[in-house]
Amino acid sequence: MAISSTQEVPITSAIPQHVAIIMDGNGRWATQRMLPRTVGHAKGVQAVTRTVQACGRLGVRHLTLFAFSSENWRRPADEVSILMRLFIQALEREVKKLEEQGIRLHVIGDISAFEPRLQDLIAQAESATAHNDTLHLSIAANYGGRWDVLNATKKMLAADPSLADHPERIDEATIAKHLALSWAPEPDLFIRTGGEQRISNFMIWQMAYTELYFTDCYWPDFGEDEILQAFEWYRNRERRFGRTSAQLKSPV
Repeated sequence: MAISSTQEVPITSAIPQHVAIIMDGNGRWATQRMLPRTVGHAKGVQAVTRTVQACGRLGVRHLTLFAFSSENWRRPADEVSILMRLFIQALEREVKKLEEQGIRLHVIGDISAFEPRLQDLIAQAESATAHNDTLHLSIAANYGGRWDVLNATKKMLAADPSLADHPERIDEATIAKHLALSWAPEPDLFIRTGGEQRISNFMIWQMAYTELYFTDCYWPDFGEDEILQAFEWYRNRERRFGRTSAQLKSPV
């Protein structure tokens, strides 16, 4: 299980080992160009490919993309349908490439709400790439941070019902091992495109000490240049994890 940044100081490096991204701005990108919002979503899929390839080249080990939140069901039904169709097309088209590039695919979230065909494609994609370890690509679909914590709590109590009568035995590790990304380190860097500055119910447990980077760039325009800008900003951050600046400058 990964180290908790509130319990231990994690090892950091110039290149973030885990990058989490909210891919925002597809609809506004299209609207500015007087195009249907669906065109923006299609262009956003291309940005996913660019981002995955760039992160792999730069040495990122974990990349988590927020593709569809549990709140996104509130969008117009036709837009939701298009998003599901794009997800299916991406799985059909890209899994072989991921397998060849050493990328392991994970899908986190409550996928039981998806149609059976999509659920089957997800299972097949995860199985086909399970042996890979160069880059772990996690797609958060029908995911919410509060859902994640609630779901982990339910799993924890199902695994050990006696905890209900002995809450003093519950600590961070007890809950964390049931989270959707229990096997991955906490994100070093969070990126949100599209100009909004909030985390929108994304990985609220895991991002306790994540550096938060916001850019006005809409997701369809996002690529390696924008990633490099975010990484340069990240390198200039002082990651203290509760310590003082003086402690960071003193030899251990």
